[in-house]
Amino acid sequence: MADATDRIPDAPARRFRPYPEYKDSGVEWLGEIPEHWEVKRLKCVASVNDEVLAESTDPSFELSYVDISSVDSDAGITNTEELVFEKAPSRARRLVRDGDVVVSTVRTYLRAIAAIEDPKPNLIVSTGFAVIRPRQLDSSFAAYALRAPYFVERVVANSVGVSYPAINASELVCFPIVFPSTDEQHAIAAFLNRETARIDSLVAKKERLIELLQEKRTALITRAVTRGLDPGVPMKDSGVEWLGEIPEHWEVAPIYARYEVALGKMLDAKRVSGAHPGRYVRNVDVQWDRVNTRNLPQMDFAPSERQRYSLRHGDLLVCEGGEVGRTAVWRGEAEECFYQKAIHRVRPRSGADMPRFLFYVMYATAKRGVFAAGGNPNTIDHLTAVQLRHYRFAFPPGDEQKEVAAFLDRETARLDSLITKIRSAIALLKEYRTALISAAVTGKIDVRQELA
Repeated sequence: MADATDRIPDAPARRFRPYPEYKDSGVEWLGEIPEHWEVKRLKCVASVNDEVLAESTDPSFELSYVDISSVDSDAGITNTEELVFEKAPSRARRLVRDGDVVVSTVRTYLRAIAAIEDPKPNLIVSTGFAVIRPRQLDSSFAAYALRAPYFVERVVANSVGVSYPAINASELVCFPIVFPSTDEQHAIAAFLNRETARIDSLVAKKERLIELLQEKRTALITRAVTRGLDPGVPMKDSGVEWLGEIPEHWEVAPIYARYEVALGKMLDAKRVSGAHPGRYVRNVDVQWDRVNTRNLPQMDFAPSERQRYSLRHGDLLVCEGGEVGRTAVWRGEAEECFYQKAIHRVRPRSGADMPRFLFYVMYATAKRGVFAAGGNPNTIDHLTAVQLRHYRFAFPPGDEQKEVAAFLDRETARLDSLITKIRSAIALLKEYRTALISAAVTGKIDVRQELA
């Protein structure tokens, strides 16, 4: 698998020529631009919000709606919602056409900007977008220029509000934009189409490799906690359908026979403050093999409750809802900490069982979907204490549990390190993509000869 990573090249370091001559753009944050380029206000080369869906629209009209949360600055429109007009939100009103660019004017920190390419005739976007329609701009060039950092950061910086920063479309279209000749706009767009496609292909290959490594990781864990490390050991039927065959000397037992399962304290708004405050871990703080202990909330834990709801080194914390069964081992990350009701505390009854081994069992079981609504797709996922106590798992002798856990710690660390390196490479490719777009649309590089 490591060899496969080596075969996927990163974007090579390339040096592009600058233009022969530059001049001051007159815009401080834009800097110098090619000597023969112009700077114009966006409203001089494009129109905004030209068409809206009339209030008199037939109530049964079917529309494909795009909200701000459905737009990503890199991927474009990622999702649409099929609605009829009478059931659609009042903000579902902006009509778009091929070649338009939508720019979010609310929650602008999301940088939700997308080019509209060959849309459905019934595609409607939120009034939270400014729909920019190029007039003197090449539409492909506009799609890149309006996603370039120099423009996007102006939108964000000039937005007003804390929770939902926003900007008026009338102010947005007054921002200056670089304006090369039409032929150069075509050339820049063609160059960026080619180069970003190449980068996107590399990113997709690396993302697929991460998926394969994660699949390998899950398979490795599943095999180790159900079949052990010795491929030649005699096997037997476990009697549990999803477990299948297990080593002959392993024991199948419900969790309650080997571990104590206890729920945390019910949240009580009246007892958020009190004479005996204590920090507690929430469901969201428990991630796979990691517990967040920063900025934990507090509530009152009376002296009679503190031992009952306290955490000790080696406890497993298992999520009751959300990603059902998500588990982490408490390693004493914080002094005197408690836990809330949305979490099960699983504690070994004796020193013979290894919490680390059970962690991997929980991981394999959850990833196989065993905990998901008890197998019922029509039920919301929820893992009660009663259910968890009665789940039956395969347990090897204590020494073998320790051996399996150590093996998996070592092998998963190796895979995780490789995944981290690939993610870093993806981040660098995306940074390179953004920088290349910015350099091309602001004239920092001359790409006219790059298409030859």
